[in-house]
Amino acid sequence: MKRRKFIHKSIYLGGAIILPRNISCGQDINTNNELRIGLIADLHHDIMHDSMERLSSFIKQANSSEADFIIQMGDFCVPRPENKDLLQNFAGFNGPSHHILGNHDMDGGFSREETMEFWGMKEKYYSFDHKSLHFVILDGNDPNPEPWEGYNRYIDKEQQEWLRRDLEQTDLDTFVFSHQTIENEEGGVANFIEIRKILEVANKNAKEGKVIACFSGHHHTDYITRINDIYYIQINSASYRWVGGDYQYVRYSKEIDKKYPWIKYTIPYKDPLFTFLEIDPAGYLSLEPKSTEFVGPGPEEMGGPVTASNDPIVPEISGFNFKF
Repeated sequence: MKRRKFIHKSIYLGGAIILPRNISCGQDINTNNELRIGLIADLHHDIMHDSMERLSSFIKQANSSEADFIIQMGDFCVPRPENKDLLQNFAGFNGPSHHILGNHDMDGGFSREETMEFWGMKEKYYSFDHKSLHFVILDGNDPNPEPWEGYNRYIDKEQQEWLRRDLEQTDLDTFVFSHQTIENEEGGVANFIEIRKILEVANKNAKEGKVIACFSGHHHTDYITRINDIYYIQINSASYRWVGGDYQYVRYSKEIDKKYPWIKYTIPYKDPLFTFLEIDPAGYLSLEPKSTEFVGPGPEEMGGPVTASNDPIVPEISGFNFKF
């Protein structure tokens, strides 16, 4: 693993300027225990015609860079027999791999249990330790309480109690992963305030900050913010940004459009987006940048859509680093 230098600078992502706590100033890091994690989100194999190649690119780089483990962050594929090849591709990583359930992974009437069995996923939510760090995988797909409608995007009382106990039982620095963001309510975990309170109480009860950062996918955007000493980082989609029927545009051949009719409702990314998170238990964290371009016209050329400042449509994953 290469030694990295963390340079004193502000972070600018998705229109937000964040001044992280305790950023080091050109300091070399002892990387003996450094952890490298591959992250890929929102591949959408059932929509994107070249998703297999996009995943292959991620797996190849994860293997060549000797990642400790990888996480696919949801909206991966539904449990149809024809998707077994995708799982074999994912299994080509030479190390541990982890799944997060996304809302689209149950499309077509499949249950969470069916998707989990197809993926070989044992629990909806769980935690594990690696190199003196603690990792939490959440499931934001619990049934919505009435009168909420649409995709399930809730974390129920049972999972909340499990999360409280899990955080109470560890003294390690903790990193939380979910498909839907717990930063805000707009399309994220609906009861995000309750979940954030659990994390913040755990930090308050600890001698030092326990929960360092929360990572999510789902929104197909590139954004980071810091709320009450916890970083919230959204990992962009590996494939595209959904823009809907008002902006549909055929960007590939007629043959591809016929076989994959939903692509025209998206702005695809030319190359796959994924990233690698590096964490040193001594207290340093970095995310590798990766950028590409849109296939065909982008949102400006199309005249929209206009999105919120924390939801930019960009073909990139921004890099950052900080000391915690």
